[in-house]
Amino acid sequence: MRIVFMGSAALAVPSLQLLVQRAEHEVVGVITQPDRPAGRKRLLTPCPVKAVASSMNLTICTPEKISCDEMVEQIQDWQPDLMVVVAYGQYIPKRILSVAPHEAINVHPSLLPTYRGAAPIQWALINGDAQTGVSIITVAEKMDAGEILKQETLDIDEADTAATLHDRCADLGARLLLETIDDMASGSIASYAQDESKVVEVRKLNKADGIIDWNQSAKMIHNRIRAFDPWPGSRCTLPSGEVLSVWKAVCVDGEGMPGEVLDDALTIAAAEGALRLLEVQLAGGKRMQADVFLRGKPLQKGAMFV
Repeated sequence: MRIVFMGSAALAVPSLQLLVQRAEHEVVGVITQPDRPAGRKRLLTPCPVKAVASSMNLTICTPEKISCDEMVEQIQDWQPDLMVVVAYGQYIPKRILSVAPHEAINVHPSLLPTYRGAAPIQWALINGDAQTGVSIITVAEKMDAGEILKQETLDIDEADTAATLHDRCADLGARLLLETIDDMASGSIASYAQDESKVVEVRKLNKADGIIDWNQSAKMIHNRIRAFDPWPGSRCTLPSGEVLSVWKAVCVDGEGMPGEVLDDALTIAAAEGALRLLEVQLAGGKRMQADVFLRGKPLQKGAMFV
């Protein structure tokens, strides 16, 4: 098949790489986001998909708006059989979708119709789900509402963070994508509608989500720490007023006022249970183990985190 690939974020990279490796399919064009300022120096930086596509010498377009007339003409010139969308970041109108005979399919990292929308990987962790998965769907006018072509579950490990789960979803999505395209090419694909009565929509995360609320249970806080690694991170305020980021913790038994230091091992009381902090970071510093932190910032039992 002649394929136009639309993607931007790191989630899409394994799918693009696997597609290019398959001789029976040809990636005739890659549509991705324009370079954006990044880092402390705000230097223009390509997104992960553009960087990988450039290294493979693929034809790349970076429109500010995919709906412009120039992109419609460009896609028509490519004469694709199918368009593949993975973490692209723009709404794709019908006039674009209708260019390809098979229109477009999308890789979504959740078991649709659960977790339509942004940050499905993080919300699975926030909610303490035991499983998530990847869905391959047709692209519809309503976000993430297309028919399901393939779906596979993925167990969530207790040690998973958003970063580790993201990578496993990306690899699973790439494999399912290729299976779906092969089935489409052979005419053996079947699809089914999502159950609208079971739809769960989730919102995009923001930086404020990372503020730790010690009035939640230790389990809830732990899940959020995992979900917010690497972004937006989880942070609280020390008794001294300094901001402390928490990257790794474990739930333990313990009772006290929410936010109270319970011992000399950096165990902090929550509304239910307690959390022992294992890996932390002061503003402007590096991540460190709790014992290293405590050697430089000893905390008295009974002191209060905010």
